Amino acid sequence: MATEPVRSATQMQTVVGLDPQVAEALRSRLVEVADRVVLTIIDEVPSYAGAFSGRMGEVIRNAVQLALGGFLTLATRQDGKAPPPKAPAIEGAYQLGRGEARSGRTVEALLAAYRVGARTSWRDMADAAVEAGIGAEQLARFAELVFAYIDELSAASVAGHTDELESSGRVRQRNLERLARALLTGAPADAVNAAAERADWEPPGALTAVLLPESQVSHALTALDPRTLQPTDDLAGLPEGHALLLVPSTGSATARRTLLRALRGTDAVVGPSTAWLEASASYRRAVRCATLGVEGLVDSDDHLAALVLAADADARADLRARVLAPLADLRPSTAEKLTDTLRSWLLHHGRRDAVAEELFVHAQTVRYRVGQLREVYGDRLEDPAFVLDATLALA
Repeated sequence: MATEPVRSATQMQTVVGLDPQVAEALRSRLVEVADRVVLTIIDEVPSYAGAFSGRMGEVIRNAVQLALGGFLTLATRQDGKAPPPKAPAIEGAYQLGRGEARSGRTVEALLAAYRVGARTSWRDMADAAVEAGIGAEQLARFAELVFAYIDELSAASVAGHTDELESSGRVRQRNLERLARALLTGAPADAVNAAAERADWEPPGALTAVLLPESQVSHALTALDPRTLQPTDDLAGLPEGHALLLVPSTGSATARRTLLRALRGTDAVVGPSTAWLEASASYRRAVRCATLGVEGLVDSDDHLAALVLAADADARADLRARVLAPLADLRPSTAEKLTDTLRSWLLHHGRRDAVAEELFVHAQTVRYRVGQLREVYGDRLEDPAFVLDATLALA
């Protein structure tokens, strides 16, 4: 496919004119600096954790080395002329942006990688330049040129990313949206698999539904698997101002801890990890968990009992009324005390001291109240069916 010429984002007028011995010292460390840049990006930008294996990893490594080599060529110029628009490093950055769009990584992740790369390469190259005897004034110009150059490279990559999305990327995005809709509407497995194939989307072992405010989506996506799906249709039950992400996972406990760590600092509600074809079940539970009113990052796995108890509020109210019916004829204050005692007695399995500690009363008071309960309920207090009903009703 033919591409438009890559235009320079900045006009770099700074002249460094590195001394030959300084330039040689820097050039001798290019491979080392490039490798450290790659390792730091892997460590600090989660979207790139698995990106440096295979052909795409080689493309990225080559792009880093090409960029650093192009910079040194520029830094040794004496005339201050900017490189032509088709300079290899600029063209490499443009093609890198297109490749990252095809890989499904966001422009936010791409720019995060550039920021990390700029910091790492500047630190290492500045150390080498100082060791080689660069002067203070020249070092300042060197710094100015580094960041102007990185700006130009990142702008070229963004242009490539944008161009790719505007061509084949738009088609793939539509296919990804159709895939998400098929998953959430319970389409037959054959139809969902066909949608995944059309979208060129490799199914994971599991998917996890994540609800979070729309304002936090872009930040979260930089830390999540690039295969993450973001449905754009109106979804039943989705809270106002929130978005849904379907995040790929292996379904393991380790993968869940990694996901929760990636979402730290957000107000996300994380559903269970389910087989990828059953993602709608994860979404439904996340929606129910969102109604519990818990703030901050919420792991639905930590609130299973509350979800069970809240599943049918009317049924629970009826069960509570039936369990407490024998107390209806007592004075309200007495009924309230006995209700609290019955609840604590059930949850603590009849341990009198534990009940007394929870209710802030004397153990003898607990004995007296339990005696009252036995008068009212009789043998039902020993009936497993009643104990289950009362525990659920009063929990």
